[in-house]
Amino acid sequence: MEKVYQASNTLEAHSLKGLLASHNIPCLLKGEALSAAVGELPTDVQGVTLWVAPEHIHQARVLLQEYEAQSQTRWVCGHCGEDNAGSFELCWQCQHNRDD
Repeated sequence: MEKVYQASNTLEAHSLKGLLASHNIPCLLKGEALSAAVGELPTDVQGVTLWVAPEHIHQARVLLQEYEAQSQTRWVCGHCGEDNAGSFELCWQCQHNRDD
């Protein structure tokens, strides 16, 4: 297994694990138990990391790069005009679909 991503928190790690699983990429999370030690350990060992088998590394990295690129974009809801993060499929304000 090789580390392919350092998540910023447990929620992001589980979301990304689900993303990889949806593409038939088994993933192991490491470091979840360390979140209880926040403030006690250095910050570089507190995050949750995603690990995949060597045969899935390339595909996993491509998906994770697409995730990072999408999270840096923004879109404006055509229904209510609200500014939304690129990772949102629904408007956080009115719940309309991004593509509507």
